[in-house]
Amino acid sequence: MTLQNELKQLGLAETNLGGSTGLDWFANGEFITSYSPVDGKEIGKVKSNTKEDYEKIIQKAQEAFKSWRLVPAPKRGEIVRQLGEKLREMKPVLGKLVSYEMGKSYQEGLGEVQEMIDICDFAVGLSRQLYGSTIHSERPGHRMYDQYHPYGILGVITAFNFPVAVWSWNTCLALVCGDVVVWKPSEKTPLCAVACQKILADILQENNLPEGISSIVTGDKAVGEWLSKDERVPLISATGSTRMGKEVAVTVAQRLGKSLLELGGNNAIIVTPNADIKMTVIGAVFGAVGTAGQRCTSTRRLIIHESLYEQVKNALVDAYKQLKIGDPLDTSNHVGPLIDKDAVKMYLNALDQIKKEGGNIIIEGKVLEGEGYDSGCYVQPVIAEVENHFEIVQHETFAPILYLIKYSGDVQQAIDIQNDVKQGLSSAIMTANLREAELFLSASGSDCGIANVNIGTSGAEIGGAFGGEKDTGGGRESGSDAWKFYMRRQTNTINYTTDLPLAQGIKFDLG
Repeated sequence: MTLQNELKQLGLAETNLGGSTGLDWFANGEFITSYSPVDGKEIGKVKSNTKEDYEKIIQKAQEAFKSWRLVPAPKRGEIVRQLGEKLREMKPVLGKLVSYEMGKSYQEGLGEVQEMIDICDFAVGLSRQLYGSTIHSERPGHRMYDQYHPYGILGVITAFNFPVAVWSWNTCLALVCGDVVVWKPSEKTPLCAVACQKILADILQENNLPEGISSIVTGDKAVGEWLSKDERVPLISATGSTRMGKEVAVTVAQRLGKSLLELGGNNAIIVTPNADIKMTVIGAVFGAVGTAGQRCTSTRRLIIHESLYEQVKNALVDAYKQLKIGDPLDTSNHVGPLIDKDAVKMYLNALDQIKKEGGNIIIEGKVLEGEGYDSGCYVQPVIAEVENHFEIVQHETFAPILYLIKYSGDVQQAIDIQNDVKQGLSSAIMTANLREAELFLSASGSDCGIANVNIGTSGAEIGGAFGGEKDTGGGRESGSDAWKFYMRRQTNTINYTTDLPLAQGIKFDLG
């Protein structure tokens, strides 16, 4: 299939596009070819950026920041409102591009664009709520308060699995906060990035605003290194593997920059004797096979009490037999392809490792062949019985592999098993017992940034702060007070008297 009509609607009729706002004169590097994992066909080409291109883009961003930071926050919110309206209009076509270029189901592609719309709405409201605090001074005739100012350039590094949503989480908040954005998208989904940039660039142009407010820099990991090392970029938000995040963290810290990291997950659902089996199966199956297991919040581990272990296992096997694997644009299918053949190799290596460590694979994995599977990226979702300490279980595999782990004690034992991995992103417990639920949410409970009761690990609403602890990086994006990352905090003291008293009662007389 082709997406030529959709590309035209997105303003991408010519798919040999460049960086910044998609203008060829800003991109002088090699072409990046985008192939769809759905059918293996070429979608289009995007020019990568050279270091010289990068310098021009950063300079434009610096210039744009000088004027953008002075625009009142509610006026900045108006630009984000227009972005949200345009995304509503383009939701079907952009969702289709996301699905075809990344491989997730069309419903998930539409859901990702809806996340963009939701964060626009959130950010518009936020533009009138960038609150500081008034503080009582110990000195008479003095007033203290704190306020927030924009930092400058935000560098955004995103992964292939959410090719548009994560950019919007960062960009919408950063824009209302007065920052400008330079985006390094995944080279595996470049057309999605160019489409988003084109939409926003058109809005900026219509409002007579400088294009440097939002830019993209396309290319490989070298672009991420340029951003991470660049002292002109005070903030870096990076989404991807833990390995990548550690490199970014060290590089940015060396120049005393600020980094927001959203890295790997190894997410578990605890199933207690008080769980609703039907809810458990639905949550676990969607969490494990949604986006073909390529979400940072995908369910990797199911920690099941021995009293209902066999019942849950049998229900899962029955559910997996009903899964339809194929073209994600066909809404009757549940599971689409992995992103590319490198991902398929990691999937196969993980299956070998499970067997070497003594795991029992209940539903065997394989690469699917035949009509409809021409790309070589479609695989069978797997269920395996394992122990939590297995080396392969301790690491994140970006594929539809669900591990079943049995526990026999109380819920605290299950929580300890859940926490006994290096990652700490998302977690869940299935129980109708209030005490178990509250223990799970207590200080001795889940050590993850996200802890859910009677819902799965996958998916999150934009109203809450999204992120995790430990090897997940500690960052928070999207809702709640995540906006504070994008602004610098300043404490102000005003003396409205004719005296100059010092704090702490210090005396300093000059005679």
